[in-house]
Amino acid sequence: MAINIKAPKGTKDMLPQDAYKWHYITDTLSNIAENYGYREIRTPIFEHTELFTRGVGETTDVVQKEMYTFEDKAKRSITLKPEGTAPTVRAFIESALYSETQPTKMYYFTPVFRYENVQKGRLRQHHQFGVEAFGVSGASLDAEIISIAMNAYENFGIKGLKLKINSIGCPVCRERYNEVLKEFLKENLEELCDTCKTRYSRNPMRILDCKEESCKVITKNAPVILEYICDECKIHFEDLKLHLEAVGIKYQIDHYIVRGLDYYSKTVFEIVNDNITVCGGGRYDYLIEQINGPKMPAVGFGMGMERLLMTLDEEGIEIPKPVIINMYVGSIGEESNLESYKITYKLRQQGIKAECDHLKRSVKAQMRYANKMGAEYTMILGENELKENKVKIKRMSDGEQFNVELNNIDAIIDTMKNNLQ
Repeated sequence: MAINIKAPKGTKDMLPQDAYKWHYITDTLSNIAENYGYREIRTPIFEHTELFTRGVGETTDVVQKEMYTFEDKAKRSITLKPEGTAPTVRAFIESALYSETQPTKMYYFTPVFRYENVQKGRLRQHHQFGVEAFGVSGASLDAEIISIAMNAYENFGIKGLKLKINSIGCPVCRERYNEVLKEFLKENLEELCDTCKTRYSRNPMRILDCKEESCKVITKNAPVILEYICDECKIHFEDLKLHLEAVGIKYQIDHYIVRGLDYYSKTVFEIVNDNITVCGGGRYDYLIEQINGPKMPAVGFGMGMERLLMTLDEEGIEIPKPVIINMYVGSIGEESNLESYKITYKLRQQGIKAECDHLKRSVKAQMRYANKMGAEYTMILGENELKENKVKIKRMSDGEQFNVELNNIDAIIDTMKNNLQ
């Protein structure tokens, strides 16, 4: 029987020739987050399923349709993480970070797994950059995490992005809004999709987030939640707008943003590029308490890294390619092969990206390889070079050559650094 050796549907390999793009965006995002005082956290690739059913919400598409859940050998229900917030909150509680001076600010890069329709910019295993901040209830922190995301996109040179914000209130005012929304939806209940019919009684606001066209038509003229939020939530939302305006971040109010996860409260936001949401997040003041932690406010966002790379590509923004080889040490003959290996080793020990021949190729073939790999310099060792302890370093950009002692690694490195164009 033939073995299926293709990557599973909805997954994608990162090949060596593309790895530099990932390093570039992760380095850039890390630097930006750390400028804002955030530190990296890493959580396991899988968690107990209950973390997501309780934290993300049983009525969400993620829990109902998209999670990769299985039983381990001890019959425990385990889930590959479908998002990064709940695991970060779990780690925050388990390590008692709430007992430290607040706020606690963290960022992460993580693979996430969702069984969903594969389409442009949407994979079943994709990667997220996420930011989470705990311990502050004021809207200044909401504005801060939004500014991290906007700062990141600006840093990459992406233009034309739209920031959309909304408030979905607190549990008290949301309960009142849910009753108004249910009354509005009641006469069209049978026209809703099957998923939204179940949401009607348990979490009607989630119907506003449904992607089914029939549900979109029904909710088009639904009541606006901003008209029903309490005074405290109104003040918080006004303060958010004030802080965004203070730093020149433009926004649009979108009454239909509710986000796809149940843990959100008050602020919710999305960053959109060509009608594709590239980043989303908001405040989740009750999630920590909901999964057995202390009462503590929090806010965060998730940014899809594949979508970020796709956006950079579509806008023609080139990521600078790194130098793969600083020095290629070619050789002729067995004795020279060993010496080139020794020099290559010594150069690498000094932080130089060096390569030598492992296939006993001709000099011409070695130079073709060095040129293909973009080597900045080359040197060829033969019988004469070993005998005289001298070698010519060739600058590949223009062919100019420099004489140097073969056994003087420092001189070789100095020549490279001093003559790089």
